Amino acid sequence: MNKDTFQGSRLLLLDFGSQYTQLIARRVRELNVYCEMHPYNHLPENLEDFSAVILSGSPYSVRASDAPHLDLSLFRGKKPILAVCYGAQYLAHFFGGEVAPSDVREYGRAHLVYLKENEPFLADVPANSQVWMSHSDTIKALPTGGVRLASTPDVENAAYRIEGEPTYAIQFHPEVYHSTDGKQFLANFLFKIARLTPSWTADNFIETTVASLKVQIGGEKVVLGLSGGVDSTVAAVLLNRAIGSQLHCIFVNNGLLRKGEFQSVLEQYKGMGLNIKGVDASVEFLSALAGVTDPEVKRKTIGRVFIEVFDKEAHQITDVTYLAQGTIYPDVIESVSVKGPSATIKSHHNVGGLPDYMKLKIVEPLRTLFKDEVRRVGASLGIPAELLGRHPFPGPGLAIRILGDITPEKVATLQQVDAIFINALKDNNLYDKVWQAGAILLPINSVGVMGDERTYEKCVALRAVESTDGMTADWVHLPYSFLQKVSNEIINKVKGVNRVVYDISSKPPATIEWE
Repeated sequence: MNKDTFQGSRLLLLDFGSQYTQLIARRVRELNVYCEMHPYNHLPENLEDFSAVILSGSPYSVRASDAPHLDLSLFRGKKPILAVCYGAQYLAHFFGGEVAPSDVREYGRAHLVYLKENEPFLADVPANSQVWMSHSDTIKALPTGGVRLASTPDVENAAYRIEGEPTYAIQFHPEVYHSTDGKQFLANFLFKIARLTPSWTADNFIETTVASLKVQIGGEKVVLGLSGGVDSTVAAVLLNRAIGSQLHCIFVNNGLLRKGEFQSVLEQYKGMGLNIKGVDASVEFLSALAGVTDPEVKRKTIGRVFIEVFDKEAHQITDVTYLAQGTIYPDVIESVSVKGPSATIKSHHNVGGLPDYMKLKIVEPLRTLFKDEVRRVGASLGIPAELLGRHPFPGPGLAIRILGDITPEKVATLQQVDAIFINALKDNNLYDKVWQAGAILLPINSVGVMGDERTYEKCVALRAVESTDGMTADWVHLPYSFLQKVSNEIINKVKGVNRVVYDISSKPPATIEWE
């Protein structure tokens, strides 16, 4: 990120590979402080742009030969530091203290039974506060100048500071919700120790981003592929505010959207004043998918046809310079991580996969935002709550919810089932309590009885999960009465379906989608 983009308080979060590091960034952002996450071994060029530093946890032991190392002289005594877990142990191990294997397993909930009085870092933290531990090593002796601030029954040096410098360290994880006062610890560090200003707000982001986009784009034209999802929608409205009619939006119907979604979303977009063209390419997609059963081949086929359709439509707009994408911050983080780019579990299709021959420059107005921040920005832009609150929907659409080959008849069947399920969730005030929901058409027939006749028809599965980011998910305990009613309606109204099942698998080990 360019330092001119955001002029307020900036915190540098250095990642040592912990699974919780993104959570730290999100919690800091929730406190309205701008936070950038960088690998410990890939520091940003301009360290002077940052007013404070947080060191993350790590799966490594500081005692291991391959322990991650960082030159702390770049920061110590120069900027306020909060060292979390691995960071706290690193300070102790290499600066005069002692770290050793723990006598007891220090994992899970613990309570702070000692809190040093009159310490700004501990302000408003109640006695016996619950914290979350996750480490196999422990700090036996504090580093030179260390002052103990807090203890649990098993961890004497649960928190400490270094005398004479604004360096603080904790062996627990304040970013996870199990640490009941975790946000208070972070707030104390940010505002009482580091003296940062909480200026990272949705309105501030809109103002600075619109100004930056005007300078970056100038009088050039931009093309954006809209999907109906939150990210592309917010990106479109933000760009529209900056450059107006210079933005050309294309909404492609791949024939695999939800029932009636192409027209309804298109109308919503037009009502928002966007310069948009709807392209019904359902025949091209379904023809290309005929006979394809392998999930990865499905995804790649959809991606290829999307590129062909999008490229054809984009070429009808003369003198386009920029391609806009709805890239968000987790995508950026995953592309530059401690261990390199994340392993691909499944391939995705989006506009980001466009080939080099299109020769377009990239503009990504949301690349600094987490998903929840995108929604907050969208609300400040006046985007309808119906659009902002939409459940995530996979790029390949219903193609990966139809197991086996894709036919127009199967798509129509699943669209009907899905519509009954989603509308029922909305009618029963359950939609907003679910992170993602949908139906899956299974490649099997089962025996049923309707009236006096024996049937041999399709089985569908319903899926509803709760999650924060899609990385993990639990199935939602929908009321039995609700499921009974929905099942009955599907079987009565959707020809060719005689059995409904409910998926009660969590992620992991299952995925949210079935393919």
